[in-house]
Amino acid sequence: MPSFQTNRSVPHTPEQMFALVADVEKYPQFLPLCEALTVRSSRERDGKTLLVADMTVGYKAIRETFTSQVLLKPDENVIEVKYLDGPFKHLTNIWRFAPHPTGCEVQFFIDYEFKSRILSAVMGAMFDRAFRMFSEAFEKRADEIYGASA
Repeated sequence: MPSFQTNRSVPHTPEQMFALVADVEKYPQFLPLCEALTVRSSRERDGKTLLVADMTVGYKAIRETFTSQVLLKPDENVIEVKYLDGPFKHLTNIWRFAPHPTGCEVQFFIDYEFKSRILSAVMGAMFDRAFRMFSEAFEKRADEIYGASA
């Protein structure tokens, strides 16, 4: 089962980085492979927001759409993503944003497995590269929105 984890220090506050990652509908504007993202529903309770979203990813002639549940926990600066439906057996993604002397430490973790071996063979290596680029894409987006320093 492929997984990827990274910790990066960025010159932005945990709140800024949380807000950037929580704004899922903007992903198609800057995130590698993300062609579309639609929020199906949004519910707030106890200071937390639960989204259900469809994300379409594409690579060359292949397009796949999957549905995830996104739990936004602003008081903890944590975002948890759980897979609901699509081409995966499972997908779990966790973002944590912690204070750091130079701004924020962004912790990104993803664990996934495709249902189909064929899809895994075709998309697996590309997904692995894409997930490695995700942190950089969010950091670049933060610099564009918030400026190059905190």
